Amino acid sequence: MKIKIRVLPRSSKNEVVGEMSDGTLKIKLTAPPVDGAANGALIKILAQYFDKPKNKIKIVAGATSKNKTIEILD
Repeated sequence: MKIKIRVLPRSSKNEVVGEMSDGTLKIKLTAPPVDGAANGALIKILAQYFDKPKNKIKIVAGATSKNKTIEILD
């Protein structure tokens, strides 16, 4: 399953905000977008949200962008 994500780094708390009008999932992260810290935090929060192990979640596009495509493996 592939989903589109909009990341808001350096927010006050880690949370899944909800779905935007185009179906993109909006997520706030406290981590800064430096040295992959935000990507690591994103994978961690998505693992909790979808109840999957972290190794089943991959960033397939947009690793250095706020807009990302995530693949969740079964």
